[in-house]
Amino acid sequence: MTPAGSLPAVTDGEGRPLDRIQLSGLTVFGRHGVFPAERRDGQDFVVDVALHLDTRAAAAHDDLTRTVHYGELAQALADVVRGEPVDLLETLAARLAVVALADPLVQVADVTVHKPAAPIAERFADVAVTVRRARGEVIP
Repeated sequence: MTPAGSLPAVTDGEGRPLDRIQLSGLTVFGRHGVFPAERRDGQDFVVDVALHLDTRAAAAHDDLTRTVHYGELAQALADVVRGEPVDLLETLAARLAVVALADPLVQVADVTVHKPAAPIAERFADVAVTVRRARGEVIP
């Protein structure tokens, strides 16, 4: 379960690659899905997020206030997954992207939502949706 490994690199306005902070495997119980049993019984969802930003200032000054606090990010993402149910993984991923872009340092966020217990009759390893959203593309 890796987030968006096939997406191209993100660059800043000068063409330099942005740094990436990645949070992988955040597992949270939620009640998302189109079927009544999914809403009633719920299941675990797994979230991977990659934040693209410039961390040079944080590294140079060894200063948490100049980067993203990934513990706070994890809590905010979990709150969304535990929150209001939606039908589609696409909707959940888009909502999580809004949270990931809440910090003004983040320029682009890649969000993958896995639903490993999706109600599929065939044997499968995972179902996942990945979205990439840039600052200015999302409406909170």
